[in-house]
Amino acid sequence: MKSLAIIGASYLQQPLVERAKQMGLRTICFSWPKDAVCKDLCNVFYPISITEQEAILAACRAEQIDGICTIASDVAAPTVAYVAQQMGLPGNRYEAAVRAHDKHLMRDVLMAAGVDCPQISNLKSQISNLKFPLIVKPTDRSGSLGVQKVERAEDLEPAIALAKSLSIAGEAIVEEFIEGREISVEMISQHGVHHALQITDKDTTGAPHFVELGHHQPSTLPAPMQERIFAITRQALDALGLTDGASHSEYKITDEGRVVVMEIAGRMGGDFIGSDLVQLSTGYDFLKGVIEVALGLPIEVHVQQQARSSVVFQAPHELTCSAERTGYVIYQNDEIYKQSVGSNTDL
Repeated sequence: MKSLAIIGASYLQQPLVERAKQMGLRTICFSWPKDAVCKDLCNVFYPISITEQEAILAACRAEQIDGICTIASDVAAPTVAYVAQQMGLPGNRYEAAVRAHDKHLMRDVLMAAGVDCPQISNLKSQISNLKFPLIVKPTDRSGSLGVQKVERAEDLEPAIALAKSLSIAGEAIVEEFIEGREISVEMISQHGVHHALQITDKDTTGAPHFVELGHHQPSTLPAPMQERIFAITRQALDALGLTDGASHSEYKITDEGRVVVMEIAGRMGGDFIGSDLVQLSTGYDFLKGVIEVALGLPIEVHVQQQARSSVVFQAPHELTCSAERTGYVIYQNDEIYKQSVGSNTDL
């Protein structure tokens, strides 16, 4: 029986654990014990933080794993890449995973490659080059945590202080605000070949925190625009060096047709975009594909737009991050598919 290490054990990783077990794999999860719902589902559970790379590497060597992966976790992606690289397993290079995790490094690489991104600053002396409104965010978090739109100069320093306090590295990024339609692109890659799966339309709370309230597939964008976006995404993935596994790329499209890369993540989209919506809308088993890439098995990607799928989140009060949402409903066409609540506490 082959063994698959999974970094994280919250409800976000549950679909991955369940799919791996259906495929006859031995599953080994790493996470803090609190809210680790997968600890009772997986074969082996290690109560180790997903950021403890050396401890996880030692355990994975002892377990003689055959592959390692995660879904929907930015923080886990560098650990996955580190262990895979150290053990000679399939996966992204560690340097590429770090570039995709650190928003400032990401922007530097993408802009150098000619990919359109918001203008940025991480130094106080450079902020004067940008015009208000601005967006402030931690360099290494997701789920809208610490994200704020800043309209006035006097509000900038408090926003930066908050973003730094929520950043794992204690760093913030300041960037130009882009007004536009929000989408994401879901892809899977193997050996540097990037397969387009779906484009997701998004609903958010808007300013100041832009917390995501809904995701809808397939996108209603015209086909030529979708092809243009897929081409930009492949260019961005190549620039970052993301070669193997799922990717989730977020964009804003302005009224003038500017396609602006907001973030590229070397992992499956969260909020059930990758774990549920892609298969519901296209028929492609995205979870199986991620596992096959991690194990070094060849993937066969067949995508067919066969249905509409959506996830809509409950927000009974004003939100500052996605963790404050109280529940969700997943739809396929007009039928309710799944309803539940969850939390994200893999760290």
